[in-house]
Amino acid sequence: MSIVGVHTDTSRQSEPEPPEPEPRKRLAALLAATIIVSGGLGFAGAGWAAEFARIPIAYLSQVMERPPKLSNLDLPPEDQGLAGGRLSIADNNTTGRFLQQEFVLEEVEVPADGDPKAAFQALLDEGKQFIVLRVPAPALLELADMAAGRDVLLFNVGAPDDRLRDADCRDNVMHMAPSRALLADALAQYLAWKHWPGLFLVVGRRDGDGLFAEAVRRAAKKFGNKIVEERRWAYGPDARRTAQSEVPVFTQDVEYDALVVADEIGEFGEYLAYRTWLPRPVVGTQGLTPTTWHRTHEQWGAAQLQSRFKKTYGRWMTPLDYHVWAAIRSIDEGATRTGSAGFAAIRDYIRGPSFELAGFMGQKLTFRPWNWQLRQPVLLVSPKALVSVSPQPGFLHPLSLLDTLGLDEPESKCRIP
Repeated sequence: MSIVGVHTDTSRQSEPEPPEPEPRKRLAALLAATIIVSGGLGFAGAGWAAEFARIPIAYLSQVMERPPKLSNLDLPPEDQGLAGGRLSIADNNTTGRFLQQEFVLEEVEVPADGDPKAAFQALLDEGKQFIVLRVPAPALLELADMAAGRDVLLFNVGAPDDRLRDADCRDNVMHMAPSRALLADALAQYLAWKHWPGLFLVVGRRDGDGLFAEAVRRAAKKFGNKIVEERRWAYGPDARRTAQSEVPVFTQDVEYDALVVADEIGEFGEYLAYRTWLPRPVVGTQGLTPTTWHRTHEQWGAAQLQSRFKKTYGRWMTPLDYHVWAAIRSIDEGATRTGSAGFAAIRDYIRGPSFELAGFMGQKLTFRPWNWQLRQPVLLVSPKALVSVSPQPGFLHPLSLLDTLGLDEPESKCRIP
């Protein structure tokens, strides 16, 4: 069963009705406007600027602990995430100017050893109502509880923890980032479709590795795969010099179809491929990897977004860039479809049954009403190739094929009122 299709947003391509004479004059003045600093839209003449409804958006990120520099080939960009937000603000203002809407992005960064609560409280005191968050799961829960009962909508772009979409879900948090369960399910579907059911799971030493391994175990059971062996990597964080001797011994005496790696920051996973005792594919956090965005993705208009991003920032768009871009575009979608800059109208549209986001993924993206996870296809990629897209053919669902990935409603303990 095919899950993809080309999307054309005809609502924005059709010719508008000719405006009345007075609106035509106003439109001419708008077209003479100039774009100014920080992604905001400014207009010549205070009289015109006063007519624009401002929609402020905040992006609060905490600097994450950098992993060991095992390789200098792919260091995380300093503006990762933020660049996606800036591009999205520019996109929003391209359409917003014709609706007399101005989107403005406030950027706040907290050090790795800092506390995001003070910065978040300052945003609340300023009256910010749409806040995009890149913080760890414990901090996200604290901030969501601080905003409880207020007219504030949060967008999680960085925390993949399943518990945030499960027992620890919050009604005021929309999840743009995929959960570990969603990624693991996308990979497990492909392994089942390829008839590679026997899995050898190798788990790293960090907490995130254990959580991804838990998602892999759940996905294997869900889709009929079997973990025939599980081992913890115990050779230290740097396998560059010793992998050729250690990996064959480490992977001996196991018969399996695919080796699944749980190594989220890349301490050792890159050194397993081509060195295992048996000639088997490596998948998971390294090798064949599930992700929401990748530089090799060019289908369904994605090449256009990739090109604009590369031209603007001189690098490829990362998954985090895409998550922030999608969060801010969701706010624009609410403002455009409702014709309103009001918080309640935009929020209710985003969380309502009519919401759809054109995300360059072959189909419209929507939110799951039981835990506010964004429904989205998952790319399965190697470093320089797009291999496949999940959901895979043959995996059915009564509501949406995308709900075969991640925590479906009967599986989720989330109870949003």
